[in-house]
Amino acid sequence: MRIPSDLRYSREHLWVLVDGEQARVGITDHHQDALGEIVFAKLPQVGDSIGAGQTVAEVESSKSVSDVYAPISGSVVGVNERLADSPGLLNTDPYGSGWLYDVMMSYEETLEQLLTAEQYRELVGD
Repeated sequence: MRIPSDLRYSREHLWVLVDGEQARVGITDHHQDALGEIVFAKLPQVGDSIGAGQTVAEVESSKSVSDVYAPISGSVVGVNERLADSPGLLNTDPYGSGWLYDVMMSYEETLEQLLTAEQYRELVGD
């Protein structure tokens, strides 16, 4: 299982790549593996305001339907439209082309609640 060291992580198995005031969000390798084959992703809309801990998206797999909880607060500034036709990217490339959405962060302090790669490894027992 891959856990890139340059990302931050939520306890709900999402990764966050911070780039200035924006961040890209996706599901972790651990989470996609637990979900099984992902067949559908319902993403937020550009312009949506989201709060940390709120349901922001939904991922449907061969095993279940799972809510995706926002790891950080802000305004959605982009979504991965490739997932509409290719939701399997969440399985095959969760840290690359399988990202979910981009957000303009509104509260940088929420980053402090996210885990480092080492802390996430401990959480998932890797």
